[in-house]
Amino acid sequence: MSKDQQVQPHNRVTVVVLVENKPGVLNRIVSLFRRRAFNVDSLTVGRTHRPHVSRMTIVIDNERLNPKRLAANLFKQVNVIDVQVLDEQPHVSRDLALIKVRTDDIESRNAVTDICERFPARIIDIGPEVAIVEIAAAEERVEALVEELRPVGIVEMIRTGVVAMGRGTRIHDTNYEPVIPVKQNGAGYHPV
Repeated sequence: MSKDQQVQPHNRVTVVVLVENKPGVLNRIVSLFRRRAFNVDSLTVGRTHRPHVSRMTIVIDNERLNPKRLAANLFKQVNVIDVQVLDEQPHVSRDLALIKVRTDDIESRNAVTDICERFPARIIDIGPEVAIVEIAAAEERVEALVEELRPVGIVEMIRTGVVAMGRGTRIHDTNYEPVIPVKQNGAGYHPV
């Protein structure tokens, strides 16, 4: 298996949801998880190449979760266009982290440089006291880098959460077009 292919731990499931890019959609999706007391390990939302469609990547603890039932419940939500459980197919996933570490002496600077050379990480900012390290990799590699940098002295850290996509020709897209009401001699609707 290549480094690019993600192997998900058995107690977690990755779900990708295409939704209308409208206010309140995220709140409705998160409320579904809250009502069922599911723990969300990671939640990322971003626009797609279609301006009216957003894509959510949700990683959930699945100890008491039936992924197919969850997908069916998500699909019933208002503004949900499509749902896909990625653990059922080969996929690539990435997590981005920015990690600020102490580099106030030559030993810590050298240690950070050596660590970054062993990982798909790079120093994107360095000053007299701290440096910022960037990594975009599989979640396990990000965790491993964090553990390597911990003895040097992590000052601050932010992670984006997991984004995932099916490998090869496994495309999760939609031809969805929003319907906008238009008044013509009374009422009518047509796609934009």
